[in-house]
Amino acid sequence: MLSTGSQLRLLRLLSCVALVLLFQVTNSKKDLKSTCSTCRQITDNFNKGFERTAKQNFGGGNTAWEERTLSKYETSEIRLMEIVEELCDSSSFDCNHMVEEHEDHFETWWFKRKTKHPDLHKWFCIETIKVCCPKGTFGPDCNACLGGSERPCHGNGNCDGDGTRGGNGKCSCDNAYRGEFCLDCIDGYFNEVRNDTFSLCTACDTSCKTCTGATNQDCDECKEGWEDDDQEACVDVNECAKDPSPCEEDQYCLNTDGSYSCKGCDKTCSGCTGAGPDKCQACASGYQDAEGTCTDIDECSQPEPVCTREHEECVNNKGSYLCICSSGYEEQDGECVQKLEPEKEEESETSETTTSTHGEEL
Repeated sequence: MLSTGSQLRLLRLLSCVALVLLFQVTNSKKDLKSTCSTCRQITDNFNKGFERTAKQNFGGGNTAWEERTLSKYETSEIRLMEIVEELCDSSSFDCNHMVEEHEDHFETWWFKRKTKHPDLHKWFCIETIKVCCPKGTFGPDCNACLGGSERPCHGNGNCDGDGTRGGNGKCSCDNAYRGEFCLDCIDGYFNEVRNDTFSLCTACDTSCKTCTGATNQDCDECKEGWEDDDQEACVDVNECAKDPSPCEEDQYCLNTDGSYSCKGCDKTCSGCTGAGPDKCQACASGYQDAEGTCTDIDECSQPEPVCTREHEECVNNKGSYLCICSSGYEEQDGECVQKLEPEKEEESETSETTTSTHGEEL
């Protein structure tokens, strides 16, 4: 019997092996999808090249002689090579590797299979090198997707691995659909039509979380912000009618369907019920009520002057005022003093210099 330490080491080893196998399987599925995508790109580019060269010829001096002697350009090896050379970007390793590895298959199809098998993707990617599956199927054996290969996921989703040799065939449902087969509806939608193979999910009324029909009376459950009325229909909750208001003091409440928003009051207001200076609950400092609208107070026109210093003027602005020195005066040490003219300033400076010089001589 193994010791406890040996059992733990064996358990760790088995766990590591399982993780490696899981990693390999996951990467293998990804590689299968990627390989099919590369093959699809190659065959699509081949078809484009076929169209591009449809009206070309050998390009020599005597085309008629060349076609008689070298066979027609339309089915020539030269045309095939011109197409094959343009199948991949130079930087695409996977594409170039696949073309190089299977170049003989392109020649076989071009010269022997093209007439009987005109669909290159089907012949090359699906039937010959077997890296893709027919549409609506998946996996190594090209099994039908959930819902059937004709309408995978019943037409309401995407089959994992559809058209490739990878994937698990599970459905990723489109918006509005859910469930393994994409036949059920998500919240906010109801089955307008439903049977074992078809489902049509239609949006509920905006007020419904779940519903059985298209109107607000068909709601099974109301969305948040809506409530049942006396007729059992979902109607909007007016959050702005609540007391106290859900908004701040300097905001007003704006009700919306299923919700609300808070908007800033006009700057003339101290509290408000809506937008604009006529919706104020009270006027802000510097404003006064004039027939129901908050308007600016002109402090400069008041009976008692607000600017009291000598040679000072009052300038009104929105909600307040400024006191500034009159023209020809400037503020010095809290007083409005007369500005000196340039000549007098020079004389004053000269006088100060002279006084200073005489003082030094003394």
